[in-house]
Amino acid sequence: MANTNLQFKTNYAVFSKIEPFYKGGKVQISKDEKYIFCTCGSRVNVLEISTGKIVHCVEHDDQEDITSFALSCDDELLVTASRALLLKQWDWRQANCTRSWRAIHTVPVASMTFDSTSTLLATGGCDGTIKLWDVMKQYCTHNLKGSSGVVHLVQFHPDINRLQLFSSSLDCGIRLWDLRSSQCVCVLQSHYSAVTSLSFSCDGGTMVSSGRDKICTVWDLKTRQAKRTVPVYEAVEGVVLLPQDTDLSEIGVKKKNLHFITAGSKGVLRVWDASTACCVYTQTLPSTLASVPEDEEEDNPRSLTYLFHLPASSRLATVTAEHNIVLYQLPSLSTQQQFVGYNDEVLDVKFLGKGDSHIIVATNSCQLKVFELLTNSCQILYGHTDTVLTLDVFKNGSLFASCAKDRSVCVWQMDSDSGRVRLVAQGSSHTNAVGSISCSRMKASFVVTGSQDCTVKVWDLPAELTATGVEIQQLTPRATEKAHDKDVNSVAISPNDKLLASGSQDRTAKLWSLTGEGTLGLLGVFRGHRRGIWAVCFSPVDQVLATSSADGTTKLWSLQDFSCLKTFEGHDASVLKVIFVSRGTQLLTSGSDGLVKLWTIKTNECVKTLDAHQDKVWGLHGSRRDDKVVTGSADSNITVWLDVTEVELAEEQAKQEDQILKQQELSNLLHEKKYLKALGLAISLDQPYTVLTVIKAIRQGENGHELLEKTVLKLRVDQKESLLRFCVVWNTNARNCQDSQAVLKVLLTHLPPEELLQYQGARTHLEALIPYTERHMQRIGHLLQASMFLNYMWQKMRVAGATSSVGQDEDMDTAPLARTQPLFFFDKEKEKGSGDERRDRDSDSDSGQDEDPNCLVEDEEGVDEVSAAKKASANARRMEIGAGTKTNGNHHSECEESSEEEELEENDEEKVTGQGLKNVPVSSTPQCQTLS
Repeated sequence: MANTNLQFKTNYAVFSKIEPFYKGGKVQISKDEKYIFCTCGSRVNVLEISTGKIVHCVEHDDQEDITSFALSCDDELLVTASRALLLKQWDWRQANCTRSWRAIHTVPVASMTFDSTSTLLATGGCDGTIKLWDVMKQYCTHNLKGSSGVVHLVQFHPDINRLQLFSSSLDCGIRLWDLRSSQCVCVLQSHYSAVTSLSFSCDGGTMVSSGRDKICTVWDLKTRQAKRTVPVYEAVEGVVLLPQDTDLSEIGVKKKNLHFITAGSKGVLRVWDASTACCVYTQTLPSTLASVPEDEEEDNPRSLTYLFHLPASSRLATVTAEHNIVLYQLPSLSTQQQFVGYNDEVLDVKFLGKGDSHIIVATNSCQLKVFELLTNSCQILYGHTDTVLTLDVFKNGSLFASCAKDRSVCVWQMDSDSGRVRLVAQGSSHTNAVGSISCSRMKASFVVTGSQDCTVKVWDLPAELTATGVEIQQLTPRATEKAHDKDVNSVAISPNDKLLASGSQDRTAKLWSLTGEGTLGLLGVFRGHRRGIWAVCFSPVDQVLATSSADGTTKLWSLQDFSCLKTFEGHDASVLKVIFVSRGTQLLTSGSDGLVKLWTIKTNECVKTLDAHQDKVWGLHGSRRDDKVVTGSADSNITVWLDVTEVELAEEQAKQEDQILKQQELSNLLHEKKYLKALGLAISLDQPYTVLTVIKAIRQGENGHELLEKTVLKLRVDQKESLLRFCVVWNTNARNCQDSQAVLKVLLTHLPPEELLQYQGARTHLEALIPYTERHMQRIGHLLQASMFLNYMWQKMRVAGATSSVGQDEDMDTAPLARTQPLFFFDKEKEKGSGDERRDRDSDSDSGQDEDPNCLVEDEEGVDEVSAAKKASANARRMEIGAGTKTNGNHHSECEESSEEEELEENDEEKVTGQGLKNVPVSSTPQCQTLS
């Protein structure tokens, strides 16, 4: 194994994610052209155009699918409609529902739109009615009836002074509603199929309508008559009138006549002259795309479903049937950005480009998708005719190869400057689906493929492959070998390009020599897996091969004797991919359980499990710098993971250094008695007992209470919140409760309850203070009772030790005890009170060893109150007995003294209370028999 001083990886964190944000339905772009709003089940996702990230999301609590939505023209209000017949108004930037109401429609809402003032909202229902709502005053203003079937289109005239609403339903007519009279003033008849969109001229006098009957109609709204019908020979889903004050000669607009652009089933944009009904420009398709036959247009995955004009940035936006959103720049109609709303099942993913700036993704389709990680903008590559199964990247990072179910192999080249990718070579020789591919490691000279036809093929690449402007090269295999008895699932080329490994469904992996001319030489077979092998991978530094299998294990094999060196078990299902990281000292595996596991080879242990996905993780690839990993799953999500081991270590070290500096600064501030700054610094450390140190220092100073009050009240609100939270912690300990109560006194005395309740978690903190405060009060009460008892005993001892001149009827002195001389100390040992201990003490007394009855031990903090009271009573009794004995000139034996102490310790706890005082025998004469 590799023996390096490399720091092992311990953790990965999510760096970025590409996840589905649009699965069909309505799309709308904000007025400021910064955001795209898309439906995705029960959510409306808000995509930021500049970054390609989902920045906001609103979702219905009932998880009902959203049937339609509308964004107001001022971009402030978002209203959604769901299958639950509820309308919800949102503050979409905060994802906060500000209002919801019943839609009144008897069936779900199919279409919605706002007027130009963002005051009126129109909803078209599947029940054939249209309702208008005043969203400011929150009531329904109109209920328009007369449409037949689902009202799938509602749109206000852009001139709000006209108070006109246009609608269309299943009868294919366009109804014009006068909102002043709530009447349908006319029905514009021209289409024979569903009307899909309307577009108005700048002056509001002309309108163009499009339909799935393959025509567009130009309307004069003054006369309410059709001016011209334009046959467009495709089902049109979107139409936009082009601005007349812009130079659009690049797309065929040579005259100042009215021109419009259409998007439909052919999947291309076309520009039409309304006056001549002629197509003046047709968008060109990529060279790898063939035109779709007319009888297949309805199922064309590239057909366009929406078309938008973005006047501020002079762009067009289209939405495809494959849920892709494409932005084009006018006047050239060049592709500016492309976002993929839904990836389907991800079958493979690899890093691509200089500095791993892109990723290439194979999904459950015949296209490849190249994502730029910075913006999530995507290029869609057309070249295969069936599902792309896997891919691999050459060492330079700009050349990669793919293979598919169509039995073909494609080689692609990325331009390092523009980032554009083009197909440069293609070959087809397998007789079944090609499921695995590997690129040469030393230089871009050949690729190896494995197929379901059980063969392995070696393809040489032509020398002029990367030259620009060269036509697509045809590839032919240099060598073909029947490698296995079942499907070849994986192939891998060694770092020196001399060896080839193959893994198969027949449960074996094989090692081949690539140095032979025209043939592959079998060197050995790796046997040991109980199920088919999904992946093989060479170590970058050792003569070791890693394999992963459907039996849930990953194995390491020696290339010299083909023996199994290690087995890694941990996945609950098939292990689909395995790669080496950390210069060959660690492994990453992905499985059907949706997990990615990090293994350290030397210790044979899993050091980290990433709960990466909800379904099979087919794609797993490490960056060339070994600092990132990308995963792709059947759950349609792609995740880029960042190695945070070094980051975590650096952050921890920086944190420790910062703590040391702040502790030193805190010590200096306390020494200088700058308590306000010291307290603020301690609170910023978020360490309760460091703050407690400052509080103790303040209270120990001169005029401690006033100084504490003055310091605490000068703190900021957030610092007071933290101080209240710390008080709860301190109050749980009897040693620190006085400091906690002192701070609480300041807060509760000077801050009104309304302000305290505004503190984060204030109610919880205050509730947590109550039980411990009650416990402290009980403890203090017990100690007070014990002190009263001692005072009583002391006075009795004074009476017993007084001279004969003092009368027995003399009043007892109730003056408080002096604090200059300690009266007694508690035992350091906690009283256990068990019979065994008493027997031990009896045996000790029998041994004849003398003990000093006046020898006392120092008190220890935290001794139980009851035990303290018992000890106090015992000591007091001992002192009383000693005093009496001293008066009579007699001496006690240790045996009798111990017996007396035991008797006192066995008394009930109530004997130290005021109620139990009358049961304690008190006498001025000794009650213990003395030795003669």
